[in-house]
Amino acid sequence: MATGTAALSVWRAHWPEYLIEAAGLGLFMTSAAVVTTVMENPASPLRQLLQDPLLRRALIGLAMGLTAVMLIYSPWGRRSGAHLNPAVTLSYLRLGRIRPADAAGYIVAQCVGGVVGVELVARALGPPFTSPPVNWVATLPGDGGLWLAFGGEALISAILMSVILTVSSSKRYAACTGLCAGFLVATFITLEAPWSGMSMNPARSLASAVPAGMLQFFWIYLLAPPLGMLAAVELHLRRTASRPCAKLMHCAHEDCIHCGQRGSRARPLPQTAAAAGGP
Repeated sequence: MATGTAALSVWRAHWPEYLIEAAGLGLFMTSAAVVTTVMENPASPLRQLLQDPLLRRALIGLAMGLTAVMLIYSPWGRRSGAHLNPAVTLSYLRLGRIRPADAAGYIVAQCVGGVVGVELVARALGPPFTSPPVNWVATLPGDGGLWLAFGGEALISAILMSVILTVSSSKRYAACTGLCAGFLVATFITLEAPWSGMSMNPARSLASAVPAGMLQFFWIYLLAPPLGMLAAVELHLRRTASRPCAKLMHCAHEDCIHCGQRGSRARPLPQTAAAAGGP
């Protein structure tokens, strides 16, 4: 009972951060949907102008990388930490840098926000978005098959989390964490997407799979990204004791619900403000 009461206290105090996580992934999915429709729908003038699929993927990757960077460095992203991804949240949970109650709130919010974002775009754009080849921007295995897609997702997810932890652990380069994450998103969309669809994010894949009714391959994107990121966390813990705060952009002037830092804009923090394992 005490544990349940503590969790409710955390949820009541931190619901704005959960709402930010939902809105953040909803905006990311909206950007992905609109950009992909413009680039890939056969009736689009840009699709007719740009015949090279690699060039189109590079432009989509650039747009999505910039979207990720803007979300991470936005005031909202600086407040919640801009996980926008259950696999990222689980990684920080393993590091002891986010409470279990907050992790649950983040993951639920990410999933709901992603689905809502895709549904809104579907209502706005209709068949150009929901029909092939855009196909709800669903992440699907490529011609290499299911296990190559699974391996690709695990590998790129491990690389992403390894870079995030390495850069954010550096006092000199920590502020560049979001830029590195955006660069990797752009690179993986350009080069890896033909193999797995490039998700690295169970909530992102769920957001397309649920309204599209294409859940048959969702197990790949549910399992591979968390496994890859958690493997990166274990390697990080083996080589260093550093456990960076659960924010991709940690600002000295911002309050932090994860490490308990009080910024210049003070607001009440619950009694359990310091995350497990935190300062």
